[in-house]
Amino acid sequence: MMVDRESGTGSRSLRPLELLRRWPVLRQLTEGDPLGLGRAVRSPHTAALRPRTENADRVVGSICPYCAVGCAQSVYVKDGEIVHIEGDPDSPISRGRLCPKGSATKSLVTGPARLRTVRYRRPHGTCWEDLPLDRAMDMIADRVIATRAATWQSREGEGDDERIHNRTLGIASLGGATLDNEENYLIKKLLTGLGVVQVENQARI
Repeated sequence: MMVDRESGTGSRSLRPLELLRRWPVLRQLTEGDPLGLGRAVRSPHTAALRPRTENADRVVGSICPYCAVGCAQSVYVKDGEIVHIEGDPDSPISRGRLCPKGSATKSLVTGPARLRTVRYRRPHGTCWEDLPLDRAMDMIADRVIATRAATWQSREGEGDDERIHNRTLGIASLGGATLDNEENYLIKKLLTGLGVVQVENQARI
């Protein structure tokens, strides 16, 4: 027994005339769609589908965070929650287009696997623990200051071979692909001021 795609019922339960009426070729001829590009190929299920953005309260302009291109995005919001993200056609850079990563940026905010707390595992620890953000930032700052002081190289050599370095090789930075140009600029400026010379970004690797 064949199952009708539109109603989910078996073809034996439909009358022959009804089956004939639903025949795609006949629909193309009788519904004014001879090439099968419009009404003839629309099922009741397709006609009942609604746009994901139809019930959004507002649209917020944003920029994709994944690379340095800076594609513009339209973020659709309902009740304070993101419901959909698509390319902004008014952007002179991307003209409404997004790559697969940019099209999936909604998962950055709404993904169930996203960590929303600072996770820390102590030296020789066997499990992770949650830390307040302020405490984690203080711990990072203390480690940066201590490492910089312990590995600082102000100069190297003696006499005519003496060279001024003012650097530390004990700290390195590897940025993530979700950092935009402005954030990378500030990170590079901060690290250069600290004497860090090993600075790279995952987006270039």
